[in-house]
Parts: sequence; C-alpha cells; structure tokens
Amino acid sequence: MNLSGIPQIKHAESNNFFLLSGPCAIEGEDMALRIAEKIVSITDKLEIPYVFKGSFKKANRSRVDSFTGIGDEKALKILRKVSETFEVPTVTDIHEVSDAIKAAEYVDILQIPAFLVRQTDLVVAAAKTGKVVNLKKGQFMSPESMQHAVTKVSDSGNEQVMITDRGTMFGYQDMVVDFRGIPTMKQYAPVVLDVTHSLQQPNQSSGVTGGRPDMIETISRAGIATGVDGLFMETHFDPSIAKSDGANMLHLNHLERLLTNLVALRKAVNKLQ
Repeated sequence: MNLSGIPQIKHAESNNFFLLSGPCAIEGEDMALRIAEKIVSITDKLEIPYVFKGSFKKANRSRVDSFTGIGDEKALKILRKVSETFEVPTVTDIHEVSDAIKAAEYVDILQIPAFLVRQTDLVVAAAKTGKVVNLKKGQFMSPESMQHAVTKVSDSGNEQVMITDRGTMFGYQDMVVDFRGIPTMKQYAPVVLDVTHSLQQPNQSSGVTGGRPDMIETISRAGIATGVDGLFMETHFDPSIAKSDGANMLHLNHLERLLTNLVALRKAVNKLQ
C-alpha cells in the first residue's frame, strides 16, 4: 500500500510509522475537532503521517444500553468536517454491507472490525468502493489466516489493503499480542498494531470492557521494534467520560511524549535495517 495514494496524507515520505488515532466513537463535533486539532499539531511537528480515526457507530457492544452513536449521517458529516478542516484523511469502521457505500462517501479508509473480518460480503463490499481497506485481525484468528482476508480484497480489484493486529484472546477476559505475527502478516500487507484495543480486558461481569492503559507505551515500543508499519491508538481528552472504550484509551495529554519517544525508537530501528 502506498501511503501517498491516500488523499490528504502528509509526511508520507518521512520514513516514519504512520498513525491512526482519535476517539473510539464520534460523540459530537466539538470533541472530534478538539481531538483532531491536538493530534494534527503533534504529528505535524514529528512528521508522522496521520489518519483521524472515529467510529460513526458502535454496533458491537456488550450491553443493549451501551452508547452506539449520535446518528450515522451526523457522525459521518463530522468525520468529513475533520478531514476538510485539518486536511487529513479519515478512517471509520463498517458493520453491514450497506455501510460500505454510505461511509465511503465521507471517509478515506474503511475498517473491518475484528469480529467481522471473516464476513466475505462485508469485506468485498468495502473493497469494491475503491477505498483503502483496513482489516482488523480477529481475536480468534492466526496471523497466517489473515492472508485469506487480504486475498478477498485483492480479488475484488482493490490492492489498497492493510492488516491491523489488535491482540488475541487469552482466556475469557484478557488479550495478548503475539509479536511473531507482525513479520508473518507483513508478507501479505502493511501491518498496523492496534495498541489500545490490544490492552482491553473484555467480558467483564459488569458488561463494560476493562483495560490496561498503563501498558500503552510498552506495547507501542515493542510494535515499533518488531517493525510495524503503523500504530493505531484511541485517545480522548478525558477517557473517564468517553462513551466507549475509555478504560483502555490514552489520555490526549500523554500523546506527544509517547510519540516523541516512538519516533526516536523508529529512527534507531531504521538504522539497523
């Protein structure tokens, strides 16, 4: 995948990792713009290619009373406004075949959630829009099995595809990252490490997913050292009030220091290659 082919991508030739980052869900226009403005200022300073991430709806929730969104069209229009305001590309998840064409009118990258990555109709629908497709590796899948998901995209006439590892189920209530999978999946497509979702603790008795945000820098550093092409991390100016995945989200105030350290590490890794 050629990053320079993504509309509005900046710093594509920096030899840096790229970053997909933003809130878990679009909760409103003001919060999306505030988060985007901060991240853009940091990534421009550090010359990190950046894609704003925000889910226009959350279809996969533990409880029926969990927040699912502010309305599909309203959230998608906010994603478009973020892109136009800050001149950055955007990514959002889709959950149904009908979502593919709808979301493709507003964003640059369509993301297939981990639980749905084996759904052939959904993957093919995303591919046929011509947008970049980000395939989340299923928590239940081996790295090797992701080659078939990639093939579904390429066989649909779309070579713009990447894989995102978001950890593997470890027992019932924890996730682990098997870093052996990074070089394996890089044989099939560019690989992103979803740091924050890899630190989830799902299936809690309360019906609200837990997490280990204290491990974000550790997992991020390991990903860079292993050679990931990009990082994915959700962030919020106050994770305690985030309507989705606040328990494993990075506080926005900590993002610049983290990315500064990771850029330094990436430079060291590049010298070894």
